[in-house]
Amino acid sequence: MKTRSSFSVLIFFVVFAIGLAVAYFGFGFQQGTGAMWIGAISFLIALLISSAIKIADQWEKAVVLRLGRFHSLRGPGLFLIIPIIDTVAYWIDVRVITTSFTAEKTLTKDTVPVDVDAVLFWKVLDAKKAALEIADYRNAINWASQTALRDVIGKTMLSEMLEGRDKISEQLQKIIDDRTEPWGVNVISVEVKDVNIPSSLQDAMSMQAQAERERQARVILGDSERQVAEKFGEAAKTYENNPTALHLRAMNMLYEGLKTNSTIVIVPSSALETMQLGGLAGMTSLTMGLNKAREDKEKENKAGK
Repeated sequence: MKTRSSFSVLIFFVVFAIGLAVAYFGFGFQQGTGAMWIGAISFLIALLISSAIKIADQWEKAVVLRLGRFHSLRGPGLFLIIPIIDTVAYWIDVRVITTSFTAEKTLTKDTVPVDVDAVLFWKVLDAKKAALEIADYRNAINWASQTALRDVIGKTMLSEMLEGRDKISEQLQKIIDDRTEPWGVNVISVEVKDVNIPSSLQDAMSMQAQAERERQARVILGDSERQVAEKFGEAAKTYENNPTALHLRAMNMLYEGLKTNSTIVIVPSSALETMQLGGLAGMTSLTMGLNKAREDKEKENKAGK
C-alpha cells in the first residue's frame, strides 16, 4: 500500500488552517460552540480533499475501483478520486523488473541432480490484467518461472545444459512468456547464471576431460611422428641417387656440430669414409672447417658482450 504523499498532507493542513482562520475571524474563540463546529467541519473537509488527491510516480499506474468495480487506470502524475466511493486498489510498477529463481536437486534427462540459478527480466504491459486477472502477479511469476525451469531441466541432457545455456534460456523465455501473457506481463529475457553439479560427478568429469586431453596429445604426437617419418623417407629418396648431395649434407651437419661449445665431435667411421676425411685433403678441409667454426664462435661471443 502506497503511503500518503507529502502534497496531500500539505493540502490537508492548508485547508484546515483556512477553516480555523474562518472560525476565528467569524465567530471568535470566545464563542466556543460555533468555533468548534467550524473547526470540525474544516477538519473533515481538509481530510476529504487530501484523500481525493493522489500522485502516481512516473513508473506507476494506479488501478481505481469505484464501489468495488474497475473504473480506470490513472497516472503518472496528479489525479483526483472521489473519497469513500473510489479506492486505489493497486499501484502497478511498469518498469523492467528482475526476479531470481532456482531449481534445486532437479534431475536431468540422464538422471543427474543439478542446481540451476537463473534471472528473469519482465515488465507489466497491461496493468489492468495484472491487477484483475491474478491475485499476486509477482509471486505467480516466480512460481511459473521455477516450474518452467524444472520442466526444461527434466527434458535436457547434462552435456547440453552445460554447453547450451543460450538455448535453455530461449526455451525458458518462451514457456514463461506464454504462461504470463494472460496476466498482462511480458518476459523480456531469461539468463541462466549457474549450473551446479555434485562434487563426485565433477571429479569424474575432470578425470574424463584429462583422459580425453591425453588421448588427443598422443594422437597428435603419433601424427607428428608419421609426418616426420614421411619427410625422412622423401629425403632418403632424394639422397639415394645423389651422393654429392649426401656428402654436402654430412659436411653441413658436421659443421653445425663444430659450432657448439664442445671441443670433441664423435663422427662415425662410415661418415669419414663417405666424406673422404681420412686423406690429407679431407683432414685439411676438416681443419679449415674447425678454424672457421672457432672464428664464428668468437665473433658471436664478442657481439654478445
